[in-house]
Amino acid sequence: MIKRNQPVLLERISKMKQATDVEEYQKYNGFSGLLKATEMDKEAILSELDLAHLRGRGGAAFPLGKKWRHLYGAKGDTKYIVCNADEGEPGTFKDKALLEHDPLSVIEGMVIAGYLFSAKAGYIYMRGEYRRIQKIFQEALDNAEKAGFLGENILGIQGFNYKITIISGAGAYVCGENSALLNSIEGKTGRPRVKPPHLADVGLYLQPTLVNNVESFAGIPVILREGGQAYRDLGTEDGGGTKLICLSGHIKNRGLYEVNLGTSLQEILYSEEYGGGSSTGRPLKFIHFGGQSGPIGAVQNLEDCVYSYEGLWDKGLSIGSGAIVVMDDQVSIVDYLVNVAAFFAHESCGKCTPCRLGTTRILELLTKFNTQTAVEGDIERLENMLTHVTNLSACGLGQSVANPMKSGLVYFSEEFEEGIRETVAPVKGGLW
Repeated sequence: MIKRNQPVLLERISKMKQATDVEEYQKYNGFSGLLKATEMDKEAILSELDLAHLRGRGGAAFPLGKKWRHLYGAKGDTKYIVCNADEGEPGTFKDKALLEHDPLSVIEGMVIAGYLFSAKAGYIYMRGEYRRIQKIFQEALDNAEKAGFLGENILGIQGFNYKITIISGAGAYVCGENSALLNSIEGKTGRPRVKPPHLADVGLYLQPTLVNNVESFAGIPVILREGGQAYRDLGTEDGGGTKLICLSGHIKNRGLYEVNLGTSLQEILYSEEYGGGSSTGRPLKFIHFGGQSGPIGAVQNLEDCVYSYEGLWDKGLSIGSGAIVVMDDQVSIVDYLVNVAAFFAHESCGKCTPCRLGTTRILELLTKFNTQTAVEGDIERLENMLTHVTNLSACGLGQSVANPMKSGLVYFSEEFEEGIRETVAPVKGGLW
């Protein structure tokens, strides 16, 4: 029986001596979720996922049960399972821990999906910089196949044939977008597709495809092992389960933590169990939630904030990938946002003009504020540019650029105004 305040995703990491050992994994409830799934009616599996109310842990927070039902009802004899392990969001390192220290949990979640959808092939698209971890994951795949949890006639079930292949990314942030990721797997340029059609209908190789995040797949075995309601009770009504969070910046206890959704943000920031307060001894000023594409919140406005999907949405914020980057009062919001804008300008794939040129123009405007060379009207120009890039960009990269910028403007407008240079009125008349 799982209880609140006990880890369910990180529970094995401190116990297992060899992360790729199937026998040791099974000692700690490994593959029990898969075994239970194979004894259930497939509609019952979907019902448990609906009840659990697991929101996708990649950042979009779309209910996983709805996504799986969509694919289950999609027409087609061939369906693919894809795990998004690109993890290109700065400040985010949660998937790395699971891939490196508990890879079999991710594999188990993908195999359950393979069983439910009668898929023959699964792919895990892994961040190119994770070269060493790719070797670890491949060893886990090999061991799982030797033990009969992958390959032909899995668990002795005739016709249950399923394999997982690792695809290495090339360091493109845009390939974290699901359709760009699928293009990259197919050997094409990693650029987003026009949607609709949805990937659940026309995905990898034009077949119905499921794409979920590493953390999402790791949670599937827990749901089926313990039951959807038990998993939901770990979180809140608007989002069940626990969430892996990545604390970094000017926080005392930087690192990876597993928290129950519904935990007080103040507890996460200041308790010794988690953040431990400011690492510099200075007051905390702002928090960047969910990675570079997430919104920024002023600490002074977050005293009553609850770390849950609805709790952050009520504050105009979002959980996103689970990153929590904390900055103290010595950090200039404009200086910080220049670095954020530089990241987006560098990572834009160039497919659409609004993002390709817009991210560069946003960086140029922010640089003017940072060097005190902005002029009257530049704040309005920046706001207009952010609106246009958001509304006209083809994918989530361009559409999310404005999140940190607009929130920075709302909470720290005076710092932008300080970047506007004083202009001297021109002298009227002639030289004499």
